[in-house]
Amino acid sequence: MICRIDATLALAWERRRGSTWNRDITVLSAKVLATEALSAHPIRLAAVRAKGADMKIGIIGAGNIGSALTRRFTAAGHQVFVANSRGPQTLTKLAAETRAKPVNVKEAARAGDVVVVTIPEKNISSLPADLFKDVPASVVVIDTGNYYPRQRDGRIDAIENGMPESQWVAQQLGRPVIKAFNNIYAAHLQNFGLPAGTTGRVAIPVAGDNPKAKAIVFRLVDEIGFDPVDAGSLAESWRQQPGTPVYGPDFVTAGVQSALSQASRERPAEFRAEERGGTSD
Repeated sequence: MICRIDATLALAWERRRGSTWNRDITVLSAKVLATEALSAHPIRLAAVRAKGADMKIGIIGAGNIGSALTRRFTAAGHQVFVANSRGPQTLTKLAAETRAKPVNVKEAARAGDVVVVTIPEKNISSLPADLFKDVPASVVVIDTGNYYPRQRDGRIDAIENGMPESQWVAQQLGRPVIKAFNNIYAAHLQNFGLPAGTTGRVAIPVAGDNPKAKAIVFRLVDEIGFDPVDAGSLAESWRQQPGTPVYGPDFVTAGVQSALSQASRERPAEFRAEERGGTSD
């Protein structure tokens, strides 16, 4: 996801790319008018919900994106088990709103079918080393994270040296991951979902190596009101990292595909760590 502290930077980056990547304001306005603020009136995407939805989903992280996904997944009919670093007792308000079950981090990892890891990159290595011990290989792990070295995370050498962010996350977790929900603002994720086939439906890139796991994430993306777009393997997930054309704007499917194809692997200076001596890379 795009974190709150980086929203200004993301918008500035989007403007700097020029008119080629400007949003279609007419379509965006129509989407805003077609939706409501979930905090007051949860959107019921009944038309999007697939038969046999009802998956068990663990969410590790209850910040902006974790809370938005908790709302979206419960509204789509799934059982959600949500955890944060402060303990289940701090999640009673979100639980009352969504009927999600507050749990600890290990319980979220063992919730059932899917686990979403949505915490700052700097905190990934602080998760329990045995977080996924005895968790079946069939459980899909989704990584929503972005690396913000100057704004939040500090320097991570492997990523600075070219490893895609989600490959690094997978390495730390000791589990394959699917990268999704990292390029969209949390408020848009919460509010812009539309039924399949609606003109202007926002698309979300999904990258990963396991076709079955990818298919499950595609289904979840669609169920909460967005068009999933295959962004290739996890090794290609740099195409949706911060500073790329798909990071930030609300594109439809064709726009996401075009943006992915035009991405550059070189990280913009704004999304690289400073040199240890204090100057930018």
